[in-house]
Amino acid sequence: MTGLEALLSPQGVVPKLKARCKREALSALADISAGLVDAPAEAILTTLLEREQLGSTGVGDGVAIPHGKVEGLNRIIGVFARLETPVNFDALDDQPVDLIFLLLAPENATAAHLKALAKVSRLLRDEDSRTALRGADTAEALWAIAVSNRKSDAA
Repeated sequence: MTGLEALLSPQGVVPKLKARCKREALSALADISAGLVDAPAEAILTTLLEREQLGSTGVGDGVAIPHGKVEGLNRIIGVFARLETPVNFDALDDQPVDLIFLLLAPENATAAHLKALAKVSRLLRDEDSRTALRGADTAEALWAIAVSNRKSDAA
């Protein structure tokens, strides 16, 4: 197992997120994640925007992995969205982003947070995984691709 099924529930997958810009996408993801955990959307959005100030979480190839630590969380959670229309995310390669995997961690989860980021990064660095995610139409299909272990043995 990749371990992503411990972070990402089917309810945390959005197949067609509407957003016109990075801030709208982050705001929508904060709203969705607030519904999955006991934390206010405003606090989540503030955390995400503060992290973006340090440098864009747009990692290239149309992918962004916004993340942050939120007071009151008791576990790491993920929310995955495929945007209906790619948006400018100030990505490292200057390409618009259409795949966003949000990670939120408890304030004291440093090592676990880094491991979760590595797992998500491994999934989204893989071209076959990105292609499959872009081709899936439903939340269920996206979730199944995200948590599948078909690339977990790849170096």
